[in-house]
Amino acid sequence: MTRFLQSLLAVVTLPIAACASFESDPNKIPEPVQGNPAARQASPGAVTGAVTGAVTGDAKEGGKDGAKDGASTESGSAAAAAAAEQPAYDGHSGRASEPGADEPMAVRTPGLITRVGGDKEAAIEIIDGVYRFGPSRIESPLPAGYPEPTPPGAIDLKRYPSVRRAEFVSSGSPASGMNMGFFPLFNHIKKKDIAMTSPVEMDYRDMFDVETGKRVQGESMSWTMSFLYRTTELAPTGKDGSVLVTDRPEVEVLSIGMNGPYGTGVVEKGLGLLNAWLKEHPEYEVAGDVRAFHYNGPYIANRIKWSEVQLPVKKKAS
Repeated sequence: MTRFLQSLLAVVTLPIAACASFESDPNKIPEPVQGNPAARQASPGAVTGAVTGAVTGDAKEGGKDGAKDGASTESGSAAAAAAAEQPAYDGHSGRASEPGADEPMAVRTPGLITRVGGDKEAAIEIIDGVYRFGPSRIESPLPAGYPEPTPPGAIDLKRYPSVRRAEFVSSGSPASGMNMGFFPLFNHIKKKDIAMTSPVEMDYRDMFDVETGKRVQGESMSWTMSFLYRTTELAPTGKDGSVLVTDRPEVEVLSIGMNGPYGTGVVEKGLGLLNAWLKEHPEYEVAGDVRAFHYNGPYIANRIKWSEVQLPVKKKAS
């Protein structure tokens, strides 16, 4: 079975399995898995690099061969030099019907990430075009230009480019409402012949106290589930039934890598750690809604599911 067919099967079955794996208790979220010790020794803080005010060309470089070359985990200028040697992104549209649309094509993006906290020696690897961290892995491609994932246990400042998203918005409980979002989004990409990417993005509004990270019941509580287009050429923006296709602007975020079942529990635990970092770095302030990235489907064991919890941030005016 091809990876794309596996992805389609995963998306079809995920709504059924989502509730079974949804976890709202942050105390039941496991500690991060451990990465490859050799990678840690070879490259402490491997994804460090200056975060620029605009998206750099690093995220557009790579390809299948370049990704294999990136299996080693250089740091700092060495990583930037390695990324510069990778072939330019070839404009592949990512359509499901095109050969290779389901291949991960993982690339290193040191120019878009700065390691600032948590496990500062955690280092992801790229093996056969797949992002890996210990037993955790991401097999579906990320949108063109997206930074590489933050390893579980690490905290990064990351710069994301503008991205085209297919969005489903709901004011109901995420625990039960996620199923409602997956079917319209899946039908949308199926109709448009667009391959599934990672991550599935969740935006939360008025559901968490940004000062404490704790779950709250706000009057305007709502969430958005989004499937991401690999490139903007795949389909135009606009309405498609209950799905809205729109372009989101570039954003800088504080992000922590997580393991564990998807749900508000992993978000609450991650927000607690991000808020602790923000208290130690008062030069930054929250600049947007809480969001979470879910990189894996239901066929991956909960203990090693890879996700990120993120807060849009900006430096305070001096």
